[in-house]
Amino acid sequence: MSTPANLYDEAVKIYESGDIEKAVEKLKEVLAIDENYVLALSALGVYYQKLGLFDEAIASATRVTELEPEDNFSFIQLSVICQRCGRIPEAEDAMAKAHSVGPKK
Repeated sequence: MSTPANLYDEAVKIYESGDIEKAVEKLKEVLAIDENYVLALSALGVYYQKLGLFDEAIASATRVTELEPEDNFSFIQLSVICQRCGRIPEAEDAMAKAHSVGPKK
């Protein structure tokens, strides 16, 4: 049986081969096992953004910040995704939150 970590690793390899849609499907398999698997949610945010699925990208990145509220990188990633999706006010808000949280200790 595949573990979330194994499936995540497969998704990354698929993504690196250039098949973003297939990588997304593999990450959905991860989340079917563990809906709070942060690495999968984080990767989904990036992959969705690259596919032009901006609402899905922001939703995934936002979920990461909910699961990791003390990790400033979560908010930095949300900010970058929002910026790339053309949502500048949301990007600025997320970056402000990243600064207020500070680096993970």
